[in-house]
Amino acid sequence: MSSLTTHHKKVTEPCPKCESALHIRNGKQGPFLGCSAYPECDYLRPLHEKSDIKKVLTGTSCPLCQKELVLKQGRFGLFIGCSDYPTCEHTAQLSEQTTQPEKTQADVACPSCKKGHLVARQSRFGKTFYACDNYPDCKYAVNDKPVNEFCPECKWPILVERKTATATRMLCPKKGCGYRSKPI
Repeated sequence: MSSLTTHHKKVTEPCPKCESALHIRNGKQGPFLGCSAYPECDYLRPLHEKSDIKKVLTGTSCPLCQKELVLKQGRFGLFIGCSDYPTCEHTAQLSEQTTQPEKTQADVACPSCKKGHLVARQSRFGKTFYACDNYPDCKYAVNDKPVNEFCPECKWPILVERKTATATRMLCPKKGCGYRSKPI
């Protein structure tokens, strides 16, 4: 018995190219159906369609064609795209469509390169972090909101504001410095 049949689930549907059995396999982009006669037959198709429209964003319009925008799930997470895809290929990240007041408020100079400023960014999972706008030359980033105050212990030019369930404290983000302020 081949190792393909023991490690992969069979599907009752035959391959449309060669009539061999199809197997469910896992790849970088998720599960897919592949022909059991691979490499002689190279048929494959996604198990789930990723281009399904998740939600129509009513009251919004595409800047290129004026049709409605939709929220879609893609390879790198959620994104906003034109409902007239593939005719119109406009896409935008979620952070581009939403206003981030912290981005304009945080006017903190980057302590690493001293050329850029720390600005709010969003990870592909929707979590906010603060990184130097001089990227890729400077890769300095912190997870908590930076504050323009020197650390009283190590004199690092910034502190970060961390909110916990019990209190809000100022911490030094420099590795090796364990400064923590009293609860604010």
